[in-house]
Amino acid sequence: MKYVDEFRDGDLARHIAARIATAVQPDRRYSFMEFCGGHTHAIARYGIAELLPEAVRMIHGPGCPVCVLPIGRIDQAIHLALERGAIVCTYGDTMRVPASPVAAGPSPGDGVPLGGRAAKPPRGSSDPLSLMKAKARGADIRMVYSAADALKVARENPQREVVFFAIGFETTTPPTALVIRQAAAEQLSNFSVLCCHVLTPSAITHILESAEVRHYGTVPIDGFIGPAHVSIVIGSAPYEHFADEYRKPVVIAGFEPLDVMQAILMLVRQVNEGRAEVENEFTRAVTRDGNAAAQAVVSQVFELRERFEWRGLGEVPYSALKIRGDFAAYDAERRFGLDYRGVPDHKQCECGAILRGVKRPTDCKLFGTVCTPDNPMGSCMVSSEGACAAHYSYGRFRDIPVVAA
Repeated sequence: MKYVDEFRDGDLARHIAARIATAVQPDRRYSFMEFCGGHTHAIARYGIAELLPEAVRMIHGPGCPVCVLPIGRIDQAIHLALERGAIVCTYGDTMRVPASPVAAGPSPGDGVPLGGRAAKPPRGSSDPLSLMKAKARGADIRMVYSAADALKVARENPQREVVFFAIGFETTTPPTALVIRQAAAEQLSNFSVLCCHVLTPSAITHILESAEVRHYGTVPIDGFIGPAHVSIVIGSAPYEHFADEYRKPVVIAGFEPLDVMQAILMLVRQVNEGRAEVENEFTRAVTRDGNAAAQAVVSQVFELRERFEWRGLGEVPYSALKIRGDFAAYDAERRFGLDYRGVPDHKQCECGAILRGVKRPTDCKLFGTVCTPDNPMGSCMVSSEGACAAHYSYGRFRDIPVVAA
C-alpha cells in the first residue's frame, strides 16, 4: 500500500539500525521514553528493540489512554449503567478495563434509576467488574466507534438518559467537543458526557518531576519520542518546554517502524551533540502549530481541571479537561451528582510501575499467567497499545531461553 509499505521496508530498517549502531558512543548508554501507546505497539510488533544496540533502551510511557484510566472513573460509568439506568456508550477497549469489585454497589442517596430498571449484581463477589461484565448483568452499555454514534443513540432513545463515556488524549477530544456542541444546538436534553479526556504535556511534566527521574535516577530518560496523532492536533510547539527547561530532546515520530527507528537515530545524535531540541520526523502530518480548528472547538467546550487521577501517576495537576459551564447541561458529573473516589489497583498488578517506566511487563508476577488479554487483571493488558498486551502478543516468546537439544 502506497505511503505505508515504504515505511515498513526491512532493508531500510536494517540500514537505519546500522546507522544507529555507528552513532552510539561506546562509553554511553541511551534511555528514551516512547510516550505514545501506538509507538509501544509498533516497537513490539515490528521487533524494533531487537534491531537496536544493547546501549539503547526504550522505556514505555503512560501514553495508552485506556491504560491510564483509573478504576474510580470506570466505577462511575458502571454506576450510571447499573444503578441509574442510563445507556452508557464508549469505545471498545474501555469495555474491558477492570474496575473494582464493588463498582455497582448502591451509593447513599441514590434516587430512582432514570429511564430503565437497574440490574443488581450478586453480593460477596471479589471478582473485579468491568463495563463488559456489567453489560452481562443487564446494564445497557454499548460499544461505539465514534462520539457521533453516541449522539445517534440519544436521538433514537428520547425517553432514556444516554451518557457518552469519553476517554483519550488530545486526539479524541475534538470529536467529543463537537458532539456536545451539536447536542446543545439540537437541545438534546437526554444526552450527557462523562469526560475523562487527559493531556499529554502535563503527563510528561509529571514524569520529569517524579522522584524516580529527578531524584533517584531509577528511570533515566535521555529524551522522548513524541506522539504522532496527538501532535497533529496540538502541534510540536508544546514540547519545546521540555527541551528548554528540562534539557530533554523530543522527536515527534509517526507510527510506522521506519518512523520510530529514524526518531531513535535523531535522538541519539542529539544526545551525542549535547543538544536538546524538538525535532519533527513526522513532517508529513505534524506542524508546529497543529490543527487550529480542532484546538478552537476544544477551547470552546472544555476547560482545565485542577487535578485528575491517572492510573500509575496518581493525581496530576491540570492534566485533564472538564466541560465548561456554558455546556453544563451535558456534563454527566453535574447531571448525576457524581463524586469521584479513588480506588487502588490489584495489589499484585504492576501496571502503575510499568506506566511510570519503573518496571517492565515481565517484572509483574501476574503477566502471562493470571493476567492475559483474554482475562486482563490490569489496564496495560487490555488495549493493543498497552505495554503488557503488546509484549504478550509479540514479545513473550523472545523471553524463553533457547536450549540446545
